[in-house]
Amino acid sequence: MIDPHIQGTAIILTNGALKDGPAKTAHGLIRGTDRFTIVGVIDPVWAGHDAGEVLDGKRRNIPIFATVSEAVQNIRQPIAYALVGIAPKGGRLPREMITLLLQCVEAGMHLVSGLHQYLHDIPELVEAAQRKQVQLIDIRKPKPKDQLHFWTGKIFDVTCPIVAVLGMDTKIGKRTTTRLFTEACQRAGIRAEMISTGQTGWMQGARYGFVLDTMYNDFVSGELEHAIYSCFVEQNPDIIFLEGQSGLRNPTGPCGAEFLLSGNAKKVILQYAPKRFYFDDNPAWGKIPSLMSEIALIGMYGAEVIAVSLNTEKCTPQEALNYQQILQQQTGLPVFLPLEQGVESGIPLIRQLIDSEKNSAA
Repeated sequence: MIDPHIQGTAIILTNGALKDGPAKTAHGLIRGTDRFTIVGVIDPVWAGHDAGEVLDGKRRNIPIFATVSEAVQNIRQPIAYALVGIAPKGGRLPREMITLLLQCVEAGMHLVSGLHQYLHDIPELVEAAQRKQVQLIDIRKPKPKDQLHFWTGKIFDVTCPIVAVLGMDTKIGKRTTTRLFTEACQRAGIRAEMISTGQTGWMQGARYGFVLDTMYNDFVSGELEHAIYSCFVEQNPDIIFLEGQSGLRNPTGPCGAEFLLSGNAKKVILQYAPKRFYFDDNPAWGKIPSLMSEIALIGMYGAEVIAVSLNTEKCTPQEALNYQQILQQQTGLPVFLPLEQGVESGIPLIRQLIDSEKNSAA
């Protein structure tokens, strides 16, 4: 069981991949985390720059260093944690990343990883951690089976709106959009909560959730229900947002029906990348279906897409605006550009949804 009180100063290790898709964990942490205070990034390719400016042109005062020793020398406070900021295919640590982690251990830092390959399974890291008396924290390690939950039907006792943020592929921005909507609601005085379903969400400080892709299949529905129901009972939120995973028709790991059925999410914000044509950009894995067909598929599950959120990778600013206008006309739905414009314009839609749920329950 991971200690929920883990928090403190941290550096992120990306090792040359900061701008790439596999560094999505780093991207989320740079954009915001309530659990850690990010004081630096280790990436020799982008050393000397600000991590926020490299990521999306927004300065966040997070310096990038070429080496661990350079970070230790220049950061004027103790660094408590080193976070693995990449998620490579297969979930295995590259050899050079293990070397960086060893350097972090020698500097007295605890290690945090969300990869499928556990830090505890790497003998040299275990030996070094024991010697330096630091922790190896594997986010993807499932809880013991006697602590897991089966689905019970309690989800039908949740009376606030449940909105699933689903996507049409992996690495398309579901978690970021979920977090941005949750934060925008909170700023507007709406009691909004986020259910995290991935390792980065936990690193960002989400209070409720689990890592879906490490869960024994029999318990996925129950753990999802338990997270939503616990959040509802303990926080009495006005609305709950669910962080989706993968995509309903992604052949590498289809996912999404759990949120609509087991999680009883009747409303969906759908994440779409208009310039991504193949699953994971791999033609061999097949074409991504059309946006309209995905909206129709979600409707067959008994849920309704209430908005579209765009991942504007490979788009110029003008192209992003053009896609926004075209898709609004095509779908008849609000279309958001979360990174470019934020999602504050969606607050009236959320208020309307909350009011509608209250009126139907009255």
